[in-house]
Amino acid sequence: MSRDSGLAIINSKAPFSSDFGKDALDVALIFGSFEQKVSLFFQGDGVYQLIAKQDGALVSIKDYLKTFSAFEFYDIEDIYVCQQSLVNRQLDESFHIDNVNVLASAEFALALNRHQHVLRF
Repeated sequence: MSRDSGLAIINSKAPFSSDFGKDALDVALIFGSFEQKVSLFFQGDGVYQLIAKQDGALVSIKDYLKTFSAFEFYDIEDIYVCQQSLVNRQLDESFHIDNVNVLASAEFALALNRHQHVLRF
């Protein structure tokens, strides 16, 4: 299997529970600003980062999720969500950004394995 030269960023933590989600976003935007290929993967509690109508102000945290709408300006187009993670959390596929690809676990793993460099947050 050939690997992409791009970077895969795995988001596995819920938003506003730690700085991991914000840190993952910052890394994605930095690499994107240098025209590096970035793919985002959401699994486990990380899927909550994509669910619509969340507000960090309710827990006195700056809402970084609104910045996800800037992905298109950084050519970040490959956004994947683990379907089983959504099912396990009884979540619908109603995301606050467009062009999210929901993949079965095996497809999710295959897409992730195509990347040479992987960062997990």
